[in-house]
Amino acid sequence: MKVMISEDDFRVADLHARFLEMMDGVEVVGKAMNAKETLVMVQANQPDLLLLDVYMPDRLGIDILHEIRDRCPNVDIIMITAAKEKEAVEKSLKYGVVDYIIKPITLERFQQTLSDYMKRHDLIRQTETFDQGAVDELLKSASVKDEEPVPKGIDGLTLSKVEEMLKEAENGLTAEEASKQMGASKTTARRYLEYLISIRKGKAEMKYGRVGRPERKYYASH
Repeated sequence: MKVMISEDDFRVADLHARFLEMMDGVEVVGKAMNAKETLVMVQANQPDLLLLDVYMPDRLGIDILHEIRDRCPNVDIIMITAAKEKEAVEKSLKYGVVDYIIKPITLERFQQTLSDYMKRHDLIRQTETFDQGAVDELLKSASVKDEEPVPKGIDGLTLSKVEEMLKEAENGLTAEEASKQMGASKTTARRYLEYLISIRKGKAEMKYGRVGRPERKYYASH
């Protein structure tokens, strides 16, 4: 896979190149120092992937996205930049960049991004026609990447079921009611319900029962 780097700081460009050299099946075909060089080298090298900075001395990287597409229609673009402004992120996404990494980056984040991209690249190359399952597989890495890892004692599948139960319970659920639906202990049910509150997917209120004792009732966040 041919990868090109567009970065005005030669030390950062060299660092990215060294990261890439640690990966199998990757060839660095060029390093551009500004927008003008980027456009010339993209057209000449026709890379599979371009690592593009936003802040360059002559033009912004986001302002040459359309020209890059014109000169190299099949290139994929990953933004690696210090730009955090809404306009930069929004414009990049509208031009279909496959990832947006904010500096400073770690080796782990860089390699994970490239690994995910290479898997998608290989899947597209090896597949002639796509059914829904293949499309879901293609898009899966992007959605999974954004999910927060669940803590020890919380099962992801069970958590999804509890979250769905909460959404369907218009009048909310107590821990006891949730435990019956889950087929688990009241303590286990409460642990999952409290975890949903901690990640802002649930909320709780104190309600008074018929005997006057307060009980905690859980609701889905909307």
